[in-house]
Parts: sequence; C-alpha cells; structure tokens
Amino acid sequence: MELDPNYIVGLTDGEGSFTAYAKNPDSLKQVKRRTKVEPRFFLKLIEKDKEILIKLKEYFGCGNVYFQVDNRVNHQNCYRYEVANRQDLEQIIIPFFERYSLRLRSKKGDFEIFCKILKMVLNKEHLKESGLRKIYKLKQKMH
Repeated sequence: MELDPNYIVGLTDGEGSFTAYAKNPDSLKQVKRRTKVEPRFFLKLIEKDKEILIKLKEYFGCGNVYFQVDNRVNHQNCYRYEVANRQDLEQIIIPFFERYSLRLRSKKGDFEIFCKILKMVLNKEHLKESGLRKIYKLKQKMH
C-alpha cells in the first residue's frame, strides 16, 4: 500500500490530532513532565490497522508507532503514530500540512493554533511566564 498526500490529509482529518500539553501556570499541582509545553502530532487507529501507521512513519521519515491499551467498554486496543520532535514537527509535519491543506474547519483551526504554539516554543517564549500563559490560553482553544 502506497500512501498519497490526499489519503494522509483525509486520515488526519478523521483520526489525527494536532495538540500540545501546556502546563497551567496557575496550577500548584506538580506534574512529572520534562517540559512545560509539549507539541505533538498523532494519529490513532485500531490494532488491525497498525500497518497504515507504519507506512505513515515511513512516508514522513520521523515519529514512532506505539501500542496503546484501551480498557474502556466497547473500545479496542490501538496503535498510535506520534511525532513529538520539535525539529521534525517544524521541518516535516507543518510544511506537509501547509502544502496539503486539511479540509475540516475544526482540524484546520487546531493546526493553525498548533503552528503558533510550536513557533513560540522554538522562540523559547514558553520559558517566560508571560509566554507560558499565552500558550496555555491558545491550548484552551484547541479541540
């Protein structure tokens, strides 16, 4: 099976996510994470579709495929293709989706916010409290 850009866009519209963990600057709770902001792109598919995720990893030349147990009623175990490396997000994932536009308005909106957050992180704005607050507010607008 060969993946083409239109297939990847459709798959991402349906099963993908552009997200970022962003630490709440007002939270007193200690969270065990290495960084205050972690942008990520991922797709999650049921176990029998793992091969598609492996092909995505080959297509992009970055990221990893992980097994994800799901113990919820009426849910199946899944595999997840995820790209968290900031350089890969900036140089591979974002240019791809800028060239091949997402079709769902909500997914496009998340992608645009994701791009802003990643740019702020690359500019080290997340290391200042004011930047972390901006990023946290942006994250709240994502689905």
